[in-house]
Amino acid sequence: MSRFLRAVLPALVIVVWLVVAGVGGPVFGKISEVATNDQTSFLPASADATKVQERASAFRQASGVPAIVVLERDGGLTGADLADAQRLADTIGDRDDVQAVSPAIPSEDGDAVEIVATPTEDADTGDVVTAIRAQVDDALPSGVDGYVTGPAGFTADLTAAFAGIDGLLLGVALAAVFVILVVVYRSPLLPFLVLGTATFALCASILVVYALAKAGIVTVNGQVQGILSILVIGAATDYALLYTARYREALREHRTGWDATRAALRGATEPIVASGGTVIVGVLCLLLSDLNSNKALGPVAAIGIASSLLAALTLLPALLLVFRRAAFWPLRPRFGSGERALTGPDATGLWARVGRLVARRSRTVWIVCTVALLAMGSGLIGLRADGVPQSDLVIGASQAREGQQVLADHFPGGSGSPAQVIGAERDLDALVDAVRSVPGVDGVVAASKDAPSGTVPVDPAGPDGAPAAAAPTVSRGDVLLEATLTDPADSAAAEQTVRELRTAVERVDRDALVGGVTATALDTNDTGIRDRTVIIPVVLAVILLILVLLLRSVVAPLVLIGSVIVSFAAALGVGALVFDHVFHFPGADPSVPLFAFVFLVALGVDYNIFLMTRVREETLRHGPREGVLRGLAATGGVITSAGVVLAATFAALGVIPILFLAQIAFVVAFGVLLDTVVVRSLLVPALVVDLGRRAWWPSRLSRTGRHM
Repeated sequence: MSRFLRAVLPALVIVVWLVVAGVGGPVFGKISEVATNDQTSFLPASADATKVQERASAFRQASGVPAIVVLERDGGLTGADLADAQRLADTIGDRDDVQAVSPAIPSEDGDAVEIVATPTEDADTGDVVTAIRAQVDDALPSGVDGYVTGPAGFTADLTAAFAGIDGLLLGVALAAVFVILVVVYRSPLLPFLVLGTATFALCASILVVYALAKAGIVTVNGQVQGILSILVIGAATDYALLYTARYREALREHRTGWDATRAALRGATEPIVASGGTVIVGVLCLLLSDLNSNKALGPVAAIGIASSLLAALTLLPALLLVFRRAAFWPLRPRFGSGERALTGPDATGLWARVGRLVARRSRTVWIVCTVALLAMGSGLIGLRADGVPQSDLVIGASQAREGQQVLADHFPGGSGSPAQVIGAERDLDALVDAVRSVPGVDGVVAASKDAPSGTVPVDPAGPDGAPAAAAPTVSRGDVLLEATLTDPADSAAAEQTVRELRTAVERVDRDALVGGVTATALDTNDTGIRDRTVIIPVVLAVILLILVLLLRSVVAPLVLIGSVIVSFAAALGVGALVFDHVFHFPGADPSVPLFAFVFLVALGVDYNIFLMTRVREETLRHGPREGVLRGLAATGGVITSAGVVLAATFAALGVIPILFLAQIAFVVAFGVLLDTVVVRSLLVPALVVDLGRRAWWPSRLSRTGRHM
């Protein structure tokens, strides 16, 4: 290549990435505009709760997520308090972003009053709830406590908890990675080049995801948004570390930066592309999910990994080519310094010593490691991953959670968040009887567009014996019944009531549907459990196939897959113990094991690919036993650094006070460290040494031990 092109090509690559960052950077702050945290929107169209939500607007004037205002005074509300509560209801009803509001409804014990307000469908729920909370604070009489709770209140609290995902999360992750890179490289410049590469990769991925979300092609919520940022920063840094290690080796063997770049790309491209491709295929298996929130993460994460690959193999090589040896100052690699011995009794360094230990006691090492990992995995016996109440999704203070408790103290627990039953109008009386027969149902009314309150009694006459002022609304031959549950809408008891409701009404009308807030949570949990049962075996099968093709072996891929399965079980088992006995979490979402599995297995295989491609390369030259030891010594430092970086980035998810993200942060961070320190450093090398040539069966290496 001419000297002119050698100068222009890196500059052109850098300019292209600067343009991408210039366009994608401002979009980063806009991704929240196309994100939604509405739980129903993530359910499949086939779910009963989804069908009910789609049809609910046909039965009543106001349909949407209700906010429940509850006011309480110890010792009982006064007449003046009740008058103030009604004026507050009138004030809320005057808002342009509220489509319906109930009158102030006092509790039977006289200590509390509730107001149900439904925001308009085009209003931002979080903004409406924030405004109503401000109105409540201004209107509260002395001695009266007020809360805004209900589905809209929980959505607002969840949105507020995700508020730091654009700035705080990214800042913490980048700061943690920067400190690690400074410690690893002891260079003031190189960490900026690596982090710049990761940041530019994130800008590119955000740009693509924003465009797809705005076009309605993918659905993004706060969880997906946070995981994307962490995944890109961690993966791009890992790939950058691998390339940087190869480039530093090449600078010792080649005089010019251009020759070193070519050598580094030859050595790093295959393992980086293979590792990234494995992760991409693994996360794309999430497309098999029936839960749209899980399904959305598949293509979004794949876009992030692809951006990381592209940046690590184009932008970083261009930057390092510009700075050459100065990038590593003050520890510049000197041309001709040669390769120090990687194995043998005179070899120095931590990983050479680890290699000698593995060589001497290979069987003992892998047996001890396996037993220890299985012991950690015993914690899975106590894992509770069948869903948590919506009130527990936010860690820390939550006005909606406090208000829900006050509401349950004075009203039926499901007040304001009824179960909704759609069934044939001809079976109205039988449906009403079926609903009332279910334990856990406090009362039932029918939706009506003609009634001011939006509902009418389901008896032939009203409560006072007079005929009802309006009739239930009939749509496509169906009516909508609303059943108030005795238990809080997000509780396990309420979910059991919904299950019994479905059984009861289907006996009357097999096409009857049961939806509402509780049914949405129930369908979400059931779908999440189904997803992990289906997707986990598929991910294993796909990654195993990739490893067989990459390593040209059957035995080695089985060893790698088995090692990451045991590692995953250990990480999740320890996580279950920590969640129960240290943090005292109420349980876990069904998607926690699924996401943890996809990331840990894909990323765990990632590091094993880094190791085993180098081992195979060394085995071709030096034979199977020596190849393992040299591969471990050559990759030990960079892979450990990459593991620490990835663990730190996932741990940063813990700064967002969302239960799901906190659990993912712990399990993945701990699992990555476990995989890096134990599985990749001890278990896998010991197994491959013990198996010898058999590890590479049926390839030629299994027969000759070295390339002939």
